[in-house]
Amino acid sequence: MRRLILYIATSLDGYIARPNGDTSWLHDERYSLEGEDFGYGALLQSIDTTLMGYKTYQVILGFDMPFPYPDKTNYVLSRSPHADTAHVRFVRDDATIFVQNLKRQQGKNIWLIGGGQINTLLLKAGLIDEFIITYEPVILGDGIPLFAQGTPEKQLHVLESRSFRNGFVQLWMQP
Repeated sequence: MRRLILYIATSLDGYIARPNGDTSWLHDERYSLEGEDFGYGALLQSIDTTLMGYKTYQVILGFDMPFPYPDKTNYVLSRSPHADTAHVRFVRDDATIFVQNLKRQQGKNIWLIGGGQINTLLLKAGLIDEFIITYEPVILGDGIPLFAQGTPEKQLHVLESRSFRNGFVQLWMQP
């Protein structure tokens, strides 16, 4: 069965974006390390599918660049109807049932890009198989949380941790 991997960065206080959805703090040049991609290239090699919420999709479209995953099958979960694009299929079905079925299909792993509401829904359903969380040395004070309020307690097993010269700390975990 395919694995659903949540690969995401968060602030020290657990936010994945500012309240308005802004993620520019993730791309602060002070934190770049030449030749280091923090496992992103390996992740992309291990997947053939992405999954994200509509707000996350809107953030990606705002990056002023071509859609970054044209060689993947990309699903956007949305409550509202949208027309599919050349690179994205919109899904209005029940997200947990959709993901259960998606995981049963043949293929490589699936990257859960986010956001917080989708992360929470799929965590509650027990559908996230691996967590790769990168903590960045910034405190936002407010924003969109990695997991929405009301998320149940969940113990995770740390497989590996890694710290980087720029202050990033990355954890690989499984339920």
